[in-house]
Amino acid sequence: MASPVFFVFLSALFFLLPSLSNSSLILPLSHSLSTTLFNSTHHLLKSTASRSAAHFRRHRRQVSLPLAPGSDYTLSFSLGSQTVSLYMDTGSDVVWLPCHPFECILCEGKYSPSSIPHPGPLNLSSAVRRSTCKSAACSAVHSSSPSSDLCAMAKCPLESIETSDCKSFPCPPFYYAYGDGSFIAKLYEDTLSIPMSTPSLKLPNFTFGCAHTALGEPIGVAGFGRGVLSLPAQLATSSPEIGNYFSYCLISHSFDMSRVRKPSPLILGRYENKEKKLRNEVSESEDVVYYSYTPMLDNPKHSYFYCVGLEAVTVGKRRIPAPESLRRVDRRGNGGMVVDSGTTFTMLPRKFYESVVGEFDRRVGEVYRRASSVEERTGLSPCYYGNEEEKSFASVPKLVLHFGGNSTVVMPRRNYFYEFFDGGAKRKVGCMMLMDGGDEAESDGGPAGLLGNYQQQGFEVVYDLEAKRVGFAKRKCASLWDSLK
Repeated sequence: MASPVFFVFLSALFFLLPSLSNSSLILPLSHSLSTTLFNSTHHLLKSTASRSAAHFRRHRRQVSLPLAPGSDYTLSFSLGSQTVSLYMDTGSDVVWLPCHPFECILCEGKYSPSSIPHPGPLNLSSAVRRSTCKSAACSAVHSSSPSSDLCAMAKCPLESIETSDCKSFPCPPFYYAYGDGSFIAKLYEDTLSIPMSTPSLKLPNFTFGCAHTALGEPIGVAGFGRGVLSLPAQLATSSPEIGNYFSYCLISHSFDMSRVRKPSPLILGRYENKEKKLRNEVSESEDVVYYSYTPMLDNPKHSYFYCVGLEAVTVGKRRIPAPESLRRVDRRGNGGMVVDSGTTFTMLPRKFYESVVGEFDRRVGEVYRRASSVEERTGLSPCYYGNEEEKSFASVPKLVLHFGGNSTVVMPRRNYFYEFFDGGAKRKVGCMMLMDGGDEAESDGGPAGLLGNYQQQGFEVVYDLEAKRVGFAKRKCASLWDSLK
């Protein structure tokens, strides 16, 4: 029987809860299940690990990539009279969607149609408008190219360019390349509607890309990054209290649908939390909620990344200092760790990864036998066979992440050590859920590491754009709904 893979979609209904302020919205991230894409747990993990590596390589190349099966979070909203579903991605800053007629090359098997409620393509309404070559949005999507160059590409006459009279000429199509796909889109403006209780939130002149041709990208993306065309940035133009602060709390699933009984909340804007305390340490205790904040690192080359500095990782009782490349971003835009909702597993530069994994294996390998065949089939390492007399792995050391600003986050074991039953060996297997990000010396620059969404499960992750900080709080995400009532 096919093993399950998670798809998460954001319901078309957005709720304004009584405990939230009038400037806050909570959106349910509802899980659905596909049993058609993977034929075993090993296949699921291998595919997810391969995508995580591809996603990290695209960050190294300084391009954006949407989510893929196994790690998807999608949101639905209305443009004009039509509802569309897009992947939510904090690692990119452009909103784009497929538009009719739409041709997707090499897209077979990229997603399960039953898992995306409104995949499109979008039928453009008569009210939709092309963005002009003079618009700031056009310049932004073309990597800050001068409007004079863009208007020349749009065939605006020279005399009109000189007199800044090219308002009737549309923004030229733009090309977007990913690690494993690409598309060409035109820039449009329309009214974005987020259904909720009265009154409905509407954002006029919402700018988005409309693609008629894509390679390997059948579903659009709602970029939540720091750029001016991202969804939060555009919301902030009319409702800064909503667009400049958002958080999500991903319910821990461990690829087991039975563990997910409620949707994961995504909150736009600040909300009143009576339990909220500030302390720069997040432990495994869930009795009291502490928020630990680390500063965002500015990237002079690619400002849309949510970069933070990783100072060290503690395995058991040993603190392993992180290399300089993970601690800060240099003047060329290289270094730092990206907090990304669009990649499943955390990636670390090779030498540092080997130090962390080596210490982990030194402790765990003394008790459990390595499962080399499982490592080959899953792409994860190290993996171990459990002891027959134990129901679960007892000798697994703690893993603690130390970020800049004296921020300390204790990882729940399920966030970095995945246990499952290996049918071939007929015994329990456990694998570490961190990945080798490659040799920095052989890379083309870019971020040194990446914090994936699997390691973010069970935390409320806060993006405070005004204070330029990212926060973590250990939460019972399913119970968070009750505190918001």
